[in-house]
Amino acid sequence: MIVARVLGTVVCTQKNPKLEGFKLQLVQAVDYKEFKGEGKPLVAVDSVGAGQGEIVLVVSGSSARQTEATQNTPVDAVIMAIVDTIDMDGKIIFRKEDAQ
Repeated sequence: MIVARVLGTVVCTQKNPKLEGFKLQLVQAVDYKEFKGEGKPLVAVDSVGAGQGEIVLVVSGSSARQTEATQNTPVDAVIMAIVDTIDMDGKIIFRKEDAQ
């Protein structure tokens, strides 16, 4: 799983019929200490209703096709959770309500 931030929404007027109804989000992996973007952004199917700026968990590869919503669909990355808190070594390093 990848900890990432939602950067924005990708709109496609023409897409594979199996993707109809799916929201596509532009996400970028983040450094878990400072939550700054790392690497190239990618497009992920949003299966949980995440919004711009939220910290999310993304799975990629064959795992992206394991959610109830994305089985047998042509996807390589899916947002499968919105992060509420991250606790590391007994310290909360991220709290959703503090990030807003």
